[in-house]
Parts: sequence; C-alpha cells; structure tokens
Amino acid sequence: MLAAALAAFPAAGQKFYPDDPLLKEPPPRRVGEMPVRELSDVYDLFVHSLAPPGELQPRTGPAIRARGINTLGDPMDGPWWERRHYWKPLTAEQLRRGPDGTHPPSMTGKWTIIRPKSGGVTPGFWIQDQAGGTYLVKFDPSDYPELASGADQISGRIFHALGYHVPDNYIVEFPASILELSPEARIKEPNGQRRRMTPDDVSAILRRGARNPEGLYRGMASRALSGSLIGEYRYHGTRTDDVNDTVPHEHRRDLRGMRLAAAWIDHDDSRAINTMDVLVEENGLRYVRHYQMDFGSTLGSASYRPNSPRSGGEYLFDWRNSIMQFITLGALVPDWARARYPQIPSIGRFESERFRPDRWVPEYPNPAFMNSLPDDDFWIAKQIMALTDDDLRVIVDSARFSDPGAPVYMTECLIRRRDKIGRYAFERVLPLDRFQVSGGKLQWQDLSAQYGFGGAGPVRVEWFDFNNATGAAAPLQAPEGAWLPEAGGPYLLAQLTQRNTPSHTISVYLRRNETSAEVVGVEHQW
Repeated sequence: MLAAALAAFPAAGQKFYPDDPLLKEPPPRRVGEMPVRELSDVYDLFVHSLAPPGELQPRTGPAIRARGINTLGDPMDGPWWERRHYWKPLTAEQLRRGPDGTHPPSMTGKWTIIRPKSGGVTPGFWIQDQAGGTYLVKFDPSDYPELASGADQISGRIFHALGYHVPDNYIVEFPASILELSPEARIKEPNGQRRRMTPDDVSAILRRGARNPEGLYRGMASRALSGSLIGEYRYHGTRTDDVNDTVPHEHRRDLRGMRLAAAWIDHDDSRAINTMDVLVEENGLRYVRHYQMDFGSTLGSASYRPNSPRSGGEYLFDWRNSIMQFITLGALVPDWARARYPQIPSIGRFESERFRPDRWVPEYPNPAFMNSLPDDDFWIAKQIMALTDDDLRVIVDSARFSDPGAPVYMTECLIRRRDKIGRYAFERVLPLDRFQVSGGKLQWQDLSAQYGFGGAGPVRVEWFDFNNATGAAAPLQAPEGAWLPEAGGPYLLAQLTQRNTPSHTISVYLRRNETSAEVVGVEHQW
C-alpha cells in the first residue's frame, strides 16, 4: 500500500513534470483592490546611479540564472509577455497594426478634451471621441515634426512583435476645429490648486505642437488601457501587494533580455517611469498586467528634441568616465562623440556605425539589464533577428514620414543594428534552437548559419540516460550523431558541444512517448 501511494505522486525532486514544457503561465490568483503607486523619477535616478538596488550578479561564484521561465528556457504567455513573431510569425498587416490597430479616434464629430496630460515633457491632453473612445493625444515638438510620434509608432510595434504588452497607439493628423473643451475639464496649477481648464490653456498646448503644411496638427493618440492604472513597476524586487508577482524583476528573463531590445531602438529611457501596472478583469478574474509605455524617446528622439549624442554611450553619471574626463581635461574623446547623424528632423540622432551592443547602456543603471547573461541575450536576439528586412520596412512605413529619405535611413539603421545584435549574442553561446525530433533524429536550426553569420560549425552529440527523479545521467552507447539511441529509459539527455568552442554547450532533454520522443527541456552553458 505504501509503494502504491508513493507511486501515485511525483517525486519531490523530479526535474520534469507531465505537463512540461508549460507554454502559458498558470491562471493567476485573484487580487483585490490595489492602491496607485507613484514612483519618483528623481529618486529613481539618484538611487540607481549611486548603488543599483536588487540582487545583482555576484563578482565571483555561480551566476544567478533567469527565473520565471519554462523548461525550454522561455518565459510563458501571461501578464508580462507573450510568444509572438518568432513563434507565430505576424503578417505584414499585423506588424503594421501593432497590438490592435482597429480603433483609431473617430474623425466624425468632435474630440472632447477631458483633462490635460500630466507628467512628461511633451504637451498633450486626454480626449473622448464621438464613438466613446478615450485617448491620450501627444504632440511632436514644433521644431521637429514627426520626431516623437514616428519613434513611438515604430518602437511600440517592434516591442509588440517581440512579445511585450504595449498600448494601442495611432498617428493622428487633425485640425484644431475638431476640438471642444469639456466644462468638467480641470487643470492643476504649480501650487497644487485645481481650476477649470480654459480655451487659453488649450491654445497654449497647441502652440507647442507641430503642424504639417496643410495646417493639421500631428501627434500620437494612445488608446486608454482597459483596466485601472495602479502605477509603474520597478526593474528590481516584486510588488508586495500583488500575490502573482513572485519572481524578483531583476531575475525575469523578459526584463533581462529587454536590454538588447532597448539597445536596438536606443531606448535609453527604459526605466520604471515608462512602465505601467494595470489592474484588469477577465472572466471574473482580477489580476495585474504589466506594460511597457511611452516610446517617444527612442530612435534618436528625446521626445521634445533630438536625443543627446551620448544617448546609449554612457550613463548620465559614471564615476569612471567622469574621472577619465577630469584627468585628461576632456582630451579623451569617447567613441559615441565620433558618431555622425543625418540631417533629418523627423529622426534625430540615430545611427548604426558606432553602435556596439555590448557597450550600450540606458540613462542610468537598470538592475535587470545589469544581470543579463548570454542565454538571456540569446533569447531576445533570436526574436530580434526574426524581424526580417521586409518586416522592418512595413513597421517603419507605418510611421508615415513625409521626408522620403527618413524611412530609408531608419530601416537601414535598424537592419544594421539588428545584425550587430545577432552576431554579438550568437557568438556567446551555441546558437542552436527550434529543437525537435523527426524521423528518429534530434534536429535543430543553426541560427548563426541561417542569418549568414558563419554558422556554429561541427556539433558533437553525446547521449545519456537521464533519471528524472534524481537528476543522474548515465552515458549511453548510441549511433554517431543526432540519432536517438534505442537504449535508455523514459528520459534522455543529449549533450551538444561546439567543437571550436567546447565551453559552449546545450543540454537537450527528451521524453519518450509511444512512437518517438519530444523535447521537454533546453539549457545553455557557456
């Protein structure tokens, strides 16, 4: 009876369970009402610049691997991230539309201004259209038309294709006559007092916005997120009032890997202030979904002007660089200062020649980015490389630049920066993926060869009988190559080694079924 009872329950230490690999997170636990949490941008800058918080990688000893992933090494579909273009290729129309793309503000009837935009450096206000939709309308700077809206449009769609949750944004062009002011609209004075918003307040906002040759205002309309906004999330720790937030953010693969995605689009403003937690309810279940927000300060834009040349080149404050500049009296010219930029007002300071993925940094230290390991970089790089040249042209065209040279230059920069990221990430691990068993043989794709980076070279495969309960692995006599051995138990381990770089290995775990075997686990070593 005891033996039967033990057999009915999985061993506590087993590595794989019958439902592995999980592709979706388990249903979230219900949360109650949650207070709005407002983070101080100034405090965030101060703390992260002096001593970045969170559990960082140790200087010596084993590295802290990413958490919140399935046995294949991927985050699961859920409130933080979803499998998209790399796993389920998006059509050109889906790439153009982004997260929705079917609910732009109605151009029939008036747009009623209900309140001014709060926070940030760009002017704007919230409106309701005649269809009942609510949108945040932000304007391009008057001296740089299309700068912020173009960057937001492109970067938001790239991040959506990479699996992140982003708002549903639209480029809009409209006359001032479409606007009307709600009598309930209120504006907050610098002294904290609130008063009724007036037409003069609206005029002051419009004067800061860019207009096209036809006199229409151009900007970005961001559709209001469904649910209750409860404030930003940090790139370290967890939100203590969210029972589903259990993995420290500095150890999440989707946030660690985002380092190279941010480097690609020069999202140096990738910090807590540009995130948002949203309390949503689906099928009677309330939980928190996590969004990346506000991409106006990417792709050479600082939202209200072209970005600083040092963007991505060094932190706002860096002890080492500051000392070197002091000692050399400024004679040591940093590499970022040698970059050259096009004279295209709608793009600003964005280039690819001096771009180095390994040296790119945001405005100040980001704990999740600092913790990134080669397998985190490989995870995001394979998604970045999956966006083809044609895919990027479609996304860039959605920005509707009026200068015909702008989309050409932008696309070329994104392609070159993408390829630099791919080379960098694929050289740090054995760049094999999409493992499957077919015809009695373990098969994979060599991503380095697929994208013309030279290929991983000869790969040696060693087979082991894997004990799922204890983790022990015993060598098997097997045919040479990737053919599955006949010997062994229900679990097999294939150890793949790159002959030119022996430290770059992949452990592929397989579970036998009635007819063949399935891949249930993938682990990279370097």
